[in-house]
Amino acid sequence: MEKKTKKATKPSRNDSESTIWSFLTQKGTTASFICITLFAILVRIAVSIHPYSGAGTPPKYGDYEAQRHWMEITLNLPVREWYRNNTVNNLKYWGLDYPPLTAYQSYIHGLFLRYFDPQSVELYTSRGYESYIGKLLMRWTVLLSDVLIFFPAVIYFIIVYYSGIHEGSKSGRLWHFAMILLNPCLILIDHGHFQYNCISLGFTVAAVSAILSDRDIVGSILFSLALNHKQMSAYFAPAFFGYLFGKCLRRHNPFLEVLKLGLAVLGTFTVLWWPYLYSLEAPFEVLSRLAPFERGIYEDYVANFWCTTSVIVKWKRLFSTQALRILSLVSTVSTCLPSMLLLILAPSRRNFLFGLLSSALSFYFFSFQVHEKSILLPLLPASFLAIDEPLIFRWLTYFALLSMFPLLRRDELILPYVALYGIFVLLYNAPVQREDSRQTHSPFTTLKYFVITCSLLLHIVYFMITPPRRYPFLFEAVMMLLCFSQFFFIFMYTNMKQWELLKLSSQTVREKKNI
Repeated sequence: MEKKTKKATKPSRNDSESTIWSFLTQKGTTASFICITLFAILVRIAVSIHPYSGAGTPPKYGDYEAQRHWMEITLNLPVREWYRNNTVNNLKYWGLDYPPLTAYQSYIHGLFLRYFDPQSVELYTSRGYESYIGKLLMRWTVLLSDVLIFFPAVIYFIIVYYSGIHEGSKSGRLWHFAMILLNPCLILIDHGHFQYNCISLGFTVAAVSAILSDRDIVGSILFSLALNHKQMSAYFAPAFFGYLFGKCLRRHNPFLEVLKLGLAVLGTFTVLWWPYLYSLEAPFEVLSRLAPFERGIYEDYVANFWCTTSVIVKWKRLFSTQALRILSLVSTVSTCLPSMLLLILAPSRRNFLFGLLSSALSFYFFSFQVHEKSILLPLLPASFLAIDEPLIFRWLTYFALLSMFPLLRRDELILPYVALYGIFVLLYNAPVQREDSRQTHSPFTTLKYFVITCSLLLHIVYFMITPPRRYPFLFEAVMMLLCFSQFFFIFMYTNMKQWELLKLSSQTVREKKNI
């Protein structure tokens, strides 16, 4: 009898990765979610110890000082004076330029700061206040907002998504949860640069989750809260409108359904704007602060249509601000209209998620006064689709990071940038069954590697080489051109997917009629 001997085999890299991921997910679902949540909080704290926007750079400092100043204003002035320019409230020095819910949030956070460090929010004397305790308290307000609003909203989304839209493994759910919570762009902007995007995005995530679970009135109220926290949430408005209107048209009494949603939205806006409804002029006083047309169609270098094409077409020189406003409006509406119509014609949940991404990209490309940070809005629906469209999610994240690189370098956030980039790559490549994990080598693989190599080289060039004196922003322009090309590819792909879903919906309807 022949004795068979087994050859000892060395564990492959994939096997070792599987072992690590299995170790992370072998516990109960609740324990695993808690571990990921705690890690996400730890990462945010680690980023927050680094510099922020405008640190130690008078006279206006940066976004950190803007947020602190709003706390100072809302605490020390009557509600009616918050958006009004006068001797007490000089709007040229970081005047409030977000809707009322941001002002109320600033008031609540201001109470928190005043309790522990009253000097940090004193009227006039606190301008440029940067004490250690003041900075610590400000960082805590962002972290608490994130944990209390964004984190629960993401948990709500994961529960809804995997109970009705997608049947995934436990490992896949945990991976998806980690991908949304550990979005490097959101963490770098909120906990590094310093903003409160987690609040408006948290309300948006909760609104999407409520609508996906057929709680349309609750979803409408939550989205109204998002709109009243940051007006940029309007990036998602066409998708919300198209999907909800399409659903209403298929109900027994469409008019009644539309009326209920309209009253929910109107009621929410009325409550939030109540302090400014005492006269006809007061609401317009606030609205004029929400549309800063005097700043121009774009600032700095942002990877949208206007900034990218300005290398060839000098928009600001050729057109007046009024003409650019009209051109921007027409371009934005015309590019997001097809997606909205597709949602009305085929209001499926999957189509809704693609519609959110398409609509957000339309606004990012063509709307007036877009910032580098605005890419956070398209990134949100891309993260919703991470398990089904992982390549789109990964691609958008990579180039969103690149598009924000000049901004983050100015803020001296290179170390957290590199660290979060690495964490994202490691987590993304965890051995979870996704669409791209089943794909084989394709003709696009070489092109993908080439584009990624270009982006990595741009990082190195930006650090190591001084641009020509005649073109001081040459490298920023090249970065924006590369990022815009990739964003536009994703925009075209999402619209194509919506057309496919419309065809699928029409085919299903025909088949039902034939039965």
